[in-house]
Amino acid sequence: MPSDTLYALCAAASDAPAVQRVFDIKGRDRGRPLPLFVSDLAMAERIGGFDESSRRLASRFWPGQLTLVATRQPGFESEAPAGGETVGLRVPDNAVVLAVIAPTGDAVTGTSANVSGGPDTVSAEEVRRQIGGHVDPIRDAGPARAGVASTIVECTGESPRIIRRGVVSLECIEAEPAGENG
Repeated sequence: MPSDTLYALCAAASDAPAVQRVFDIKGRDRGRPLPLFVSDLAMAERIGGFDESSRRLASRFWPGQLTLVATRQPGFESEAPAGGETVGLRVPDNAVVLAVIAPTGDAVTGTSANVSGGPDTVSAEEVRRQIGGHVDPIRDAGPARAGVASTIVECTGESPRIIRRGVVSLECIEAEPAGENG
């Protein structure tokens, strides 16, 4: 389905066979975590630990095109983090994705709908060409809005650091939000 960045390959995060299928479809290394789409900051905090700095980033850029990597909460069980201690979380600015999450309250995988390492997919047709024979129905809602992957910021250390440049620029992240300087 389309997200606000690219087309995404989605599966309920709590459904281990479905998440494993996402790894298989993409040809992705099982040790490389899958990011998750969540509906809001409250859901994100049930999955990952957020400090004041990461909450501030979430409040500025969510819903939107910023993925935040947080320490996985001990009670969160999913194959998506690939056994790791961290999890990438994002609230997409896309009604289609949010409508999938809302009825279940379950996070969904939010990885690009392409073969791992292959070109990004910005349309349903591109998804069909790359992985169409391996996925369930493709939700064609026109081209993905941004056409570029989300920016990923790791929020597990003393200060946030960009680990993948994407739609949200470093300048935007570092800019002081209006109203916070006095």
